[in-house]
Amino acid sequence: MQRILYYDCFAGVSGDMNLGALIHLGVDPEYLKSELEKLNIEGFLLEIKEDKRRGISGIKADVVIENPENEKHRHLHHIETLVNDSGLPNRVKTTALNIFKHVAVAEAKVHNIPIQKVHFHEVGALDSIADIVGAAICLDYLKVDKVLSAPVQLGGGTVKCAHGIMPVPAPATAEILKNIPVRTGLVQYEATTPTGAAILAETVDEFTSSINFDIRKTGYGLGTIDTEIPNVLRVFLAEIDEDEDVIQSDATLLECNIDDLSPENYEFVMDLLFDAGASDVWIENIIMKKSRPASKLCVLCAQGDSAKMKAILFSNTSTIGLRETILKKNALPREEKTVTTSLGDVKVKQCFYKGKLVNTKPEFEDCKRLAIENNVSLQSVRELVLKSLEDGSK
Repeated sequence: MQRILYYDCFAGVSGDMNLGALIHLGVDPEYLKSELEKLNIEGFLLEIKEDKRRGISGIKADVVIENPENEKHRHLHHIETLVNDSGLPNRVKTTALNIFKHVAVAEAKVHNIPIQKVHFHEVGALDSIADIVGAAICLDYLKVDKVLSAPVQLGGGTVKCAHGIMPVPAPATAEILKNIPVRTGLVQYEATTPTGAAILAETVDEFTSSINFDIRKTGYGLGTIDTEIPNVLRVFLAEIDEDEDVIQSDATLLECNIDDLSPENYEFVMDLLFDAGASDVWIENIIMKKSRPASKLCVLCAQGDSAKMKAILFSNTSTIGLRETILKKNALPREEKTVTTSLGDVKVKQCFYKGKLVNTKPEFEDCKRLAIENNVSLQSVRELVLKSLEDGSK
């Protein structure tokens, strides 16, 4: 059984919303405060209170700076020293420093300066330090096996930052969220801050809209603004009864109905799809409107390869549209080996479940080649391969 933390960022994420959500989910607030004291810095306190946004109850967490006029900005090496000299567990230190580094790398890229020269005008402040270190403390407290997240809502409009007035997202946020799925325009304010983005970028194992788990508890972290869209970060504590012997991954299924393509073209298209990395390609017979017989061409591929597959389908078939489905793929662990027989070498794929061999399949093309070369049947080659395997295991 896997313990899962899932971020549902439909209204964005910030450092304080994250703390509120994780406290509402079950993190002991007194434990969080006592751990933050291990930073050995003064000048801030963590206020935690129950509140509501559009009728949804949750936790509002605020880091209050006692003397903001005395607050100073810090560089990365100052923060590294602060965290490393603290009494926090090493695993918490590592997570926190990696989150800070996400922001530092983003700011260095935006300003085109070395990472150690980044002046943390936002994340060097005490409130952001508490938000980031607090996030690492909370994640360690929850002891989850995996962190997942929905695509991240960025918001819209403009944001005032050290660079001036910029359109959402802020430059650092955009840099931090590279290669992470995002959404925009739900609200007209900055829904995701650089701190919130960095926490997700460092701690989330997988970004997916597909929820396939049993929800055990829900937490809500409240933002400051109260708008028609509930300004909350929703998080789930969930469990997955996942078989460790099965490899699960996200996949994309592309389907298109075709009734006007010559059958001789399908082999050519299928070869192109397989060469481009498709996991599987198949054709189903269907009946379309007006009782027209047709074919449904189906392509299973990794999510990152879907654009290539679409290009092949639109360029090499007569389809003018297709359906795209995101799904979970489960596969057994497998091993490939080469078996030497009296007729020649044959590649063999073996699949295992719970440590036991459950399937053995000789490579068809190798068997076909040896059958033709030796003027024997395919079945006789397969039997010879299986016997060689059995003799080799004795």
